[in-house]
Amino acid sequence: MRYHVSTFALSLYLGVIRAGALPLSPDEEAGLDRVDTTVSSEAPSSQAIPSASASISQLLHSALLRKEYLGQEPVYSGTTTNPTQAVPLLSQSEPSATVMSQGVLTTAVMSPAASVLRGQSQGSSTTTTPPGPSPATPSITSSPQEGAREEETTTTLITTTTITTVHTPVLCNVNLTAPEGFVESPESSGSGFYHSLDCTYTITVYTGYGVEMQVKSLNLSKDETLSIESYGGEGPVFLANESLLSEGQVIRSLTNRVLIRFQSNQPANPGVFKLHFQAFLLSCSFPLSPAEGGVSVSDLHPGGSAQFHCDPGYEVRGHEVLTCLNSTRPHWSGVEPSCVSVSCGGVIQNATLGRILSPAPAGNYSNNLSCHWLVEASEGQRLHLHFERVALDEDSDRLVVRAGNSPLAPLQFDSDLDDIPERGIVSDGPALYIELLSESSGIPLLLALRYEVFDADHCYEPFLAHGNFTTSDLSYSLGSVVEFGCVSGYVMEQGSGVIECVDPSDPHWNESEPVCKALCGGELSESSGTVLSPDWPQTYGRGKDCVWGIHVQEDKRVQLDIEILNIRRSDILTVLDGDDLTSHVIGQYLGSHQRFRLHSSGSEVTVQFQSDPNDPSFSLSQGFIIHYREVPRNDTCPDLPVVQFGWKTSSHPDLIKGTVVTYQCEPGYDIIGSDILTCQWDLFWSHSPPTCQKILSCLNPGEVAHGARLVSDQRFAVGSQVQFSCAEGYQIEGSPSITCYSRDTGTPKWSDRVPKCVLKYDPCLNPGVPENGYQTLYKHRYQAGESLRFFCYEGFELIGEVTVTCVPGHPSQWNSPPPFCKVVYEELLDARKLEVSRTTDPSHQMEGRNIALAIFLPIILVILLIGGIYLYYTNLFGFSLSSSHSYSPITVESDFNNPLYEAGDTREYEVSI
Repeated sequence: MRYHVSTFALSLYLGVIRAGALPLSPDEEAGLDRVDTTVSSEAPSSQAIPSASASISQLLHSALLRKEYLGQEPVYSGTTTNPTQAVPLLSQSEPSATVMSQGVLTTAVMSPAASVLRGQSQGSSTTTTPPGPSPATPSITSSPQEGAREEETTTTLITTTTITTVHTPVLCNVNLTAPEGFVESPESSGSGFYHSLDCTYTITVYTGYGVEMQVKSLNLSKDETLSIESYGGEGPVFLANESLLSEGQVIRSLTNRVLIRFQSNQPANPGVFKLHFQAFLLSCSFPLSPAEGGVSVSDLHPGGSAQFHCDPGYEVRGHEVLTCLNSTRPHWSGVEPSCVSVSCGGVIQNATLGRILSPAPAGNYSNNLSCHWLVEASEGQRLHLHFERVALDEDSDRLVVRAGNSPLAPLQFDSDLDDIPERGIVSDGPALYIELLSESSGIPLLLALRYEVFDADHCYEPFLAHGNFTTSDLSYSLGSVVEFGCVSGYVMEQGSGVIECVDPSDPHWNESEPVCKALCGGELSESSGTVLSPDWPQTYGRGKDCVWGIHVQEDKRVQLDIEILNIRRSDILTVLDGDDLTSHVIGQYLGSHQRFRLHSSGSEVTVQFQSDPNDPSFSLSQGFIIHYREVPRNDTCPDLPVVQFGWKTSSHPDLIKGTVVTYQCEPGYDIIGSDILTCQWDLFWSHSPPTCQKILSCLNPGEVAHGARLVSDQRFAVGSQVQFSCAEGYQIEGSPSITCYSRDTGTPKWSDRVPKCVLKYDPCLNPGVPENGYQTLYKHRYQAGESLRFFCYEGFELIGEVTVTCVPGHPSQWNSPPPFCKVVYEELLDARKLEVSRTTDPSHQMEGRNIALAIFLPIILVILLIGGIYLYYTNLFGFSLSSSHSYSPITVESDFNNPLYEAGDTREYEVSI
């Protein structure tokens, strides 16, 4: 029977494992198969029984050590016990269900008679499905002859078929590192236990790759937010939120890390969204091409290079080659270089084509500049030198060109003696010696010479600054014909538009090359063109007064694009809306301005430029470039779009010039951009239309004096919390924690007011009211830091501090003892006592007697007079005049300097006459 019990225990354990309640490792599954085979063998030996029992013991011991055995919920890798983060978020494929079939586990010792009973038991067995993966209850049936043959017993086990669907928990806060996958909204929790849901998904791909996301589905309520940000660069970059997302939309990050945040106040039934993400290869931005040079890029992806080069006469300052570096956000290995003119002077051997430039001025332009260039071609070749730009000071600058290879060669050009040759200089031999001398410290010189080598039996290649040409022979041999033309804004002068290579003995052009020059004024009637400052690109001179008239078709108007405007503050550029100088002024400009546009109301525009002829501080200035073209006539600004989650109001039903349009957003949305747009004179709006973006954060609640705060989100987004704490000796007054919550209408709001930190010390007790005085704001206890003021009644003065302050401590104490009130008359009494003591001096006794006599003598005379009158009336009329009169109390204060008279006496007198 002991063997049967072990078999039953093993059957019970196998049923639990087969039902899927206990996940097994590969080693345990192999052990389980071995035990199953051993138990189900037909005729085991006596030694096999302990072996099976040992295997069972090991498996049971292993199962008891597993966390899931006692009914605990499995804890998966990466999960958290935080209730707000226990909702599955990331969707993964579900494993197939585990199905267990019904089977019979039978002992190996059986009699033939028992086999019949086995069949009956097996046929009558039933299958039950318990609610959980628990082992089936076995049914043990023995034969009728059990008393006679106990060893012949059959144990029949009815196992349970259990279908278990394992849902892999998807975390609310999860880090994803796969190159491709999905991010889905959390499933409904079905419980109202959680107050809110705050989920964060972090997607990180390999360095050098970005994250591309496509919105598969999106259905969120108004109080739910979904934001996408790119991390890993200089700071987080906002990519999109729920108000900008739509199904099918594709968002690409700038770095290899993306943070997706979903917030909902409805955890029982949150919104639904699904995003598909995949990695893509990031690249560097295209590098900037330097002025007077260029750049060639092999590849914009990490590992690619950008090689910079400069035009002849310039050299690269900086790194000539930059490499695209692999990083969270790929970037170039350095800053783009610049092209600067070569050093002052030098030797150019085996010359073909290039430029000679004046050195770039340093921070402090120095005097006595002397540069020497030697340009040498191969034997049998000649040089053509063309003057592209020349701006020299007549008094202190000098340019000399010599036909040879030394400073003693014959002079071919001297700026002090000759004018600038429009067609340039042609050497007689293979070398030219060029000298540039300057003694000026005020105006930097400007020099740009173009040299070109040609064979002696050919003509040199023509050159036309600010123009182009066509030729019948690119080798410019005898008989070649060249036709010239100027670019927009320039006019051809000082030469012929067509030249020919002639003279076999000395090949040369029959005419000088023309010159394309920016004129001072003119009439322009093409549909588009350019207006340039005089002598552009060289600086304009003093005292210029140029007027250009622009005319387009009658049913059109003129659009002016001011590309460059850099003139002196004393010079004026005026644009007028008409064909003469009396027309309405569209704009008047001084100094430098960024690129801008203007529009006329009609088909004609007048441009006037005036430079000050008497400017004492005249210096070189760039000038201006104005492009014009005809555009359809229109008297109103273009319609403005309707902003989502907002509205607009217009000051005029027709969007004419001067119309003001004001945008406003619904409560809970913030306007991004300018809320006021004006239809300008050029019929363009002053700003781009704004947008209304849902406010997803509360205002900064601020710091707390004598305390600190702990912020869960520096942006104060909805759902974020701010916890306050006070410094030592202070206690918090108010709510120690506030939460930002959203509202259906209105901006998010904090759950409570910001608390205060007040002193934590014991209060000071009231020191008492002084006698003959009083206090302000009398109360029994005063907090540390509070003050108490004392006052005395009239006739008393305060002795001590008027104001005392409760100083914090353990216990708190007043900073000084309370004052008291003293009678003000005591000082006067002391002074009078001193005066009486002086009267007792013998030297003053005579003066005191005189005073007493002067006082009492009139009183005695009055008393005698009254007594005489009384006696006279008594004797004459025979009646008495004595009567009683009641007088009001009289307080008599003696004027004598005697202490006996200090206290006045109040009495009632009766006088009889």
